[in-house]
Amino acid sequence: MSEHVYKSIELTGTSPNSMEEAVANAVSRAGKTLHNLRWFEVTDTRGHIDGGRIDHWQVTVKVNFTLDE
Repeated sequence: MSEHVYKSIELTGTSPNSMEEAVANAVSRAGKTLHNLRWFEVTDTRGHIDGGRIDHWQVTVKVNFTLDE
């Protein structure tokens, strides 16, 4: 196995529908400008309440990728 060096960035994805969609939005957006994405870690979950109902999800993730050789 080759040795890898990883870089981590922190992002917050949002969605009016679900936590999973908020994570997917963050990872998808990162994939547009970064490459070699390897894994993510959910570090925080928040939501906005409006009228007694969940209105919007915010999920903070650490997205990790390998650096180029």
